[in-house]
Amino acid sequence: MPFVQVVEYQTDRPDEVRRLSEEWTREHPSPGPARVTFAEDRERPGHFVIVAEFDSYEQAMAHSGRPQTGEYAERIRQLASGEPRYLNLDVTQQQT
Repeated sequence: MPFVQVVEYQTDRPDEVRRLSEEWTREHPSPGPARVTFAEDRERPGHFVIVAEFDSYEQAMAHSGRPQTGEYAERIRQLASGEPRYLNLDVTQQQT
C-alpha cells in the first residue's frame, strides 16, 4: 500500500530552505521516495510543506531510519521556527 509522509514547518529563512531542499534532491539516499514535493503556502508566507511519496510504509521507515535522512531532518529543524509537524499517511485511494 502506498504511504505518504508530510512535514509542515514555519521559517523566516526560505532561501536556506530552498538551498537545503535542492541539495537534498541531488544527494538523498537511494532508494528513496518515489516522489518528493516541496511547497510554500500562498496564504501563509513562510509556511512550507514537504510531501514524500513512498511505495510502502516499510520503505518509508527504512528511509527514515537512515543517518542521512536524520541529518536532513535536523537541518530542517534548525531552520524552522518551532517544531516541524510530521504526518504519516496510508494512501487509501489514488486518482489520476
